[in-house]
Amino acid sequence: MSDAKVNPYMLLAIGVISVSTSAILVKFSSAPAGVIAFYRLFFSVLFMLPVFLLKYVPELRLITKRDWVFSALAGVFLAFHFILWFESLNYTSVASSTVLVTLQPLFAFIGTYIFFKEKFSWKAILSGMIAIVGSVIISWGDFKISESALFGDILALIACALVTAYLMFGQTVRKRVSLITYTFLVYLICTITLFFYVILAGEPLYPYPASDWGYFILLALVPTLLGHTLFNWSLQWLSTSTISMAILFEPVGAAILAYYLLQESLVWTQIAGGLIVIGGISIFLLDERRMQKRKFKKKTV
Repeated sequence: MSDAKVNPYMLLAIGVISVSTSAILVKFSSAPAGVIAFYRLFFSVLFMLPVFLLKYVPELRLITKRDWVFSALAGVFLAFHFILWFESLNYTSVASSTVLVTLQPLFAFIGTYIFFKEKFSWKAILSGMIAIVGSVIISWGDFKISESALFGDILALIACALVTAYLMFGQTVRKRVSLITYTFLVYLICTITLFFYVILAGEPLYPYPASDWGYFILLALVPTLLGHTLFNWSLQWLSTSTISMAILFEPVGAAILAYYLLQESLVWTQIAGGLIVIGGISIFLLDERRMQKRKFKKKTV
């Protein structure tokens, strides 16, 4: 890390703040969820296109049929993740929605157990149970507020499961395909999927006020290209666990921004449930890091 020209932790913090703006920008926009998701990915692809055309087109010849299929599935899952998550923000608060979406490590735990028969320690299982308790507290509190808030929580949970599927399909492809090529292809497939969804759903692609176009572009630039690019850059200097732990602060940043910019207040169930969820996932990630170190030591012995 001493070789880094810029402090990785500082850039990681900027990345967390960047992704925290996502829910706020969605809330500010007056467009339907599908349209917001479409333009977020469309502009992301547009901004990435010059770099891809200049340096990465030759890599397409090296991509196998299996990688194309997995990339396509990842793009479709990512598309519906955005649709359901953005839609959830129409029903529930920014705090509840972003906390539930950060349950992604828990869904990954379930997915790898079911599909890859991966075994986990009792600490990992306990952390999952703690995170579930936290999500139940959030949902129970939102149900007391309104049934629509509970519906929004359910949409956020499904969106979390979908983004986990997106990551699981993508992890094998990323071992053989460069970051830029893979990201561009998945974003492109995601954009095409969202385009057909918007057309079939009857959501108009235009006209929208100038402010909405500004939000679409900001969603592409800030949380998508800046935020996730900084996370990917940080992988060169920091461990995956460190970055995963840092991303857990996204709900905190989003809740603070929502409090000041949207005047959204927090109830005790959201605060308590959110802290329990973050605590449970933190235990899981720390245990996973310990297990990885143990496996590495066995290989090197």
